[in-house]
Amino acid sequence: MLEGRKILLIITGGIAAFKAIDVMRLIRKAGGEVQPLMTAAAQNFVTPMTASTVSGKPTLTELFDLSREAEINHIELVRDADLIVVAPATGNFMAKMAHGIADDLASTAILARDKDVIVVPAMNVRMWESAATQRNYRQLLADGMQFLGPVEGSMACGEFGPGRLAEPPEIFDAICAYFDKGQSLKGKHFIVTSGGTREPIDPVRFISNASSGKQGTAIAQSLLDRGAKVSFIYGASDVPPPVGANAITIGSAQDMYDAVHQALPADGAIFCAAVADWRPAQAGAEKIKKTPGETAAPSIQMVLNPDILKSVAQLDAATRPQLVVGFAAETEKLVEHARAKRQRKGCDWLLANDVSPEMGTFGGDQNKIIFFRSDEPQEWDKMSKKGVAEKLADLIAKEFKGA
Repeated sequence: MLEGRKILLIITGGIAAFKAIDVMRLIRKAGGEVQPLMTAAAQNFVTPMTASTVSGKPTLTELFDLSREAEINHIELVRDADLIVVAPATGNFMAKMAHGIADDLASTAILARDKDVIVVPAMNVRMWESAATQRNYRQLLADGMQFLGPVEGSMACGEFGPGRLAEPPEIFDAICAYFDKGQSLKGKHFIVTSGGTREPIDPVRFISNASSGKQGTAIAQSLLDRGAKVSFIYGASDVPPPVGANAITIGSAQDMYDAVHQALPADGAIFCAAVADWRPAQAGAEKIKKTPGETAAPSIQMVLNPDILKSVAQLDAATRPQLVVGFAAETEKLVEHARAKRQRKGCDWLLANDVSPEMGTFGGDQNKIIFFRSDEPQEWDKMSKKGVAEKLADLIAKEFKGA
């Protein structure tokens, strides 16, 4: 199940630290390797010798270890691991991660990470619900970290509420699910549109928008990571297309419309591109020149572009993808406009986001989504665009698994 997988398990100082021992047992029983790393506080609850005995590896505790002077520990650790798990994650360690503090081996490894992180919090309910911890939680989500728990229940301090560590089998299942996702959409074909379209005025000028293509690219990558075949149809973008996708570059909305319909049939289609609603009715064959004495700009007659999302969502059952997902970029009345768009277009799901300049969505690395699967919206925490892509891809995998 976990054969050949390497997990770096960071154990921080909470009463629930003893449960990490059972997590290590489950990982090793499933064929995985686990490297324990303990903070100084964690050693008050579990001894390094116990963790070493169960894991079969020396427990790492010190940032500066003379026995490993030939190696840069924090860099080596994250390069060697396939996944990092922090269990339990205390409020103090969450604060360190959120603010980039690196004053011991565990926090330095997190700062130097190039791997995904699953954070499993455990702390007193009042600590979890504090404004500071919730602020740190939102920041870590925005940084792309994944969370499991905390679980609601009775705690060692006698209080009740969210704060308990998830049980070892739940943590183990989350680790397995992380690695199993590579097969969850195997054999499925998805169309993903991304970037902005450019509507020519003449050979050197065009009408476009500020889309960076980052969100659509992240979605395509997340689908590829789950084993899907992806037809990636993209316009102007700040980032390259994901490796492994059938990448089709386009210019105008009409180009994108044609490419999408040529890529059918597909099991699913995610329309994340920022498509221009209008285009000049007639593009100049030559560069439009100013004339001497001209006092006003030339008028441009505009016509509607084809509605790509609607055209696919309203195909007949034999041709329509099983799942059609749209995006709604709005600057006001987000929920109202998004709900109306979903009904008007006929798509199954719709992700709405606020692209007002002050939000920094266009061109930025974070996104704040309101998700419509029915008329009742679900508000997602602000997170990285990769985080949005991962959450959407997980929902898509569940949808197809249940089909």
